[in-house]
Amino acid sequence: MNAVPTTRRGLLQAVGPCIAIAAAAPAGAQEAGWPTRTVRFVVPFAPGGPTEVPARFIAEHLTRRLGRPVIVETRPGAGGAVGIQAVLQARDGHSFVFTTSSVAILPAMQRNPGYDPLQDLIPVSLISEVPMALLARADWSIADLAAMLRAARDGSRRITFASSGTGSTTHLAGELLKQRAGIDLTHVPYRGASQAGSALLAGDTDLLVTGLIEAMPHVREGRMRAIAVTSPARSPVLPETPALAEAVPGYEMLIWYALLAPRGTPQAVVDRLAQEIAPLRTGTPLAERMTEVGARLLLDGPAPLAARLATEVPLWKQVLPAAGINPE
Repeated sequence: MNAVPTTRRGLLQAVGPCIAIAAAAPAGAQEAGWPTRTVRFVVPFAPGGPTEVPARFIAEHLTRRLGRPVIVETRPGAGGAVGIQAVLQARDGHSFVFTTSSVAILPAMQRNPGYDPLQDLIPVSLISEVPMALLARADWSIADLAAMLRAARDGSRRITFASSGTGSTTHLAGELLKQRAGIDLTHVPYRGASQAGSALLAGDTDLLVTGLIEAMPHVREGRMRAIAVTSPARSPVLPETPALAEAVPGYEMLIWYALLAPRGTPQAVVDRLAQEIAPLRTGTPLAERMTEVGARLLLDGPAPLAARLATEVPLWKQVLPAAGINPE
């Protein structure tokens, strides 16, 4: 078996190149005979991020299955709102949003993100989910999760945690931990996961919250120590590391990826997309890569995604104000 790429760039290269854009057929989306032209997956983030990995793999699969080109287009801006708005404006039956759990967070971050995830978007399917890791330097004086929680509760020392930015998923994982565990941690935001990791290694912060994909190279090479993971159970790639839920019952926060359609897309189109991608769940290079980096491929259709949105959209509207984060 080839070496597993553990960086975002390496994982992206492992999946394959972008599909070339073919000439579009005449406009107009009809249920019968769909698709009638090129299908777009809009990723609302900068090129090269982890969202593109499953997006491009699935686009290649669908190009073969549907007989029409399925392309991936990145439209970054406003935390993901720009790309989502572009798809809502198109409403052509051939444009879809391929995004992350940020779609449920933005309405709590922005007074008017330009969409309501529960009204303007139709769930197609969850794509995958991956936990985050709570990391410390290898030589940090606090031994484990239980000791960290005791120190934070008794106030014997001030504990800081780094994230990839205020309002980021990694920041909110820390804020949710504070609220659920009844502890005080001081948040130190950085501009991206790389800067936050460098700060931890330099001793500028005590802890770091980051995605498992980004965490694993540091853990495997002994630079950082995993204190806990944010999934409800332990991760197969870190079986000795406790889940936060073991010490903080009910705690769960995952980074998830999803495919959504704009309001007005025919249900037959949504159902066909969900049905066509479901067989990729097992026995494919994508499933293998996701497993090896600690992620889980889902591809389980509209209902689980609808349920997750119904839970998380109101959750973040409660957590953010309690953390002192007000919508802009």
